[in-house]
Amino acid sequence: MKIKNIYIGGWFQRTMLQLSEIYDFLRGKGSKLALEPTVLNNNLKNLDIVDLNYKISGEEYITILTGNNISIKIFEDGLIVLKTKKDTKTTMKADIKKLTDYYEKKFSKAINYLFSLGAPVPKELAKIETIYPYFIVCENASKTEMTELLKQASEEQKYYTFSNKKYEVMRGDKYYFINNFLKADSLIERYIEEEIFIREFKGQMHRYLNIHRIIWEKIDQVKEQETIKGAEILKFATKVESYAKTINLIDGRIKQMATYLPTRESIAKNDAELIEFLNISGYKYETLKDTLNYIQYLWNMTKEYVQSAQKLFAGLKADVTSKSISNLTIVTSVTAGATLLGLFTKSAPTLSVHGLIYCGILVLIGWGANRLLKLISRNRKYKISDINFDNNIQFDKKAKKIAQQEEKVKNKKEA
Repeated sequence: MKIKNIYIGGWFQRTMLQLSEIYDFLRGKGSKLALEPTVLNNNLKNLDIVDLNYKISGEEYITILTGNNISIKIFEDGLIVLKTKKDTKTTMKADIKKLTDYYEKKFSKAINYLFSLGAPVPKELAKIETIYPYFIVCENASKTEMTELLKQASEEQKYYTFSNKKYEVMRGDKYYFINNFLKADSLIERYIEEEIFIREFKGQMHRYLNIHRIIWEKIDQVKEQETIKGAEILKFATKVESYAKTINLIDGRIKQMATYLPTRESIAKNDAELIEFLNISGYKYETLKDTLNYIQYLWNMTKEYVQSAQKLFAGLKADVTSKSISNLTIVTSVTAGATLLGLFTKSAPTLSVHGLIYCGILVLIGWGANRLLKLISRNRKYKISDINFDNNIQFDKKAKKIAQQEEKVKNKKEA
């Protein structure tokens, strides 16, 4: 058995504009943006590029060859695929480590700095560590040898196997073992590119689904309390503003995703062998589009939910401010009244120790009253009222009850 090539890759939304910027950077032209030239040059030097080309085949893409025998393809839609030939002197995991180290510590570092200006990546996504699919391409391996390879991948679970006369694919969790029977190298590489795009596309949608759940749950936890202390209103209102910012950023990313599928689908369907490969693996573009539509619908709901929370807490903040002004007015009135009373009880104001003590007492009374009212305001509980949300719950309960009644009638008719 011979392991020929090992692949890893990733995808993040790009266009041909960014591809041109990457190409200019890779060929030593720097950047037209306000980036530090020294950092750009150091990043480029670390990439160790020995060959660079700009090509077109369905999509525009760049090919790179490095000094340590790593080949890279960067496509205009943001797909990046790295490949290395199996080194006979090293283990499979050592070659995988060489690829991942180069990708994470050198390549990603350079590209991230190149695009460090502009709309930020939401922090909820920036902190997520990507698990790459590792593609191991073998030549004419036996079933026993393929199974042994799967065992070498620690804690690896076998999902499914599919094959024909040209190739066999054994898919695990993070590993894909591909057995090449007839040296269909170009077809297998196209399949790997498409599979990386598919997994990354699905992975991003799953992250957005989880972020929706987290944000919705955090808002729900506060709403379920029914009341909230004045001191906590500003704190939570700030959090809601942060959620809104994250949602707007991700909303833009989701809308961008819809533009990439038709191009990928069109290119794949014009390649009869590739579409056969994808069909055997059980992949359908329609399923991916349906999932994206579901995420878009779900995200719109999340956006509206956060906007309703913003309005709710804006009203509570206004209520707290109004009560604070009223409290301040009371303190001022008490202090002014005490001062006037002191003036009317004396024939003429004189400077004396008793007068200074009297003024000090008035100031302390005013300060103490203000502090007391602020403390009361901070601990005052405000009712959380979200009429639309409550109505939706009641509507869902009624709808559920009606559905249950209809189901009972249907069962009686069938009986």
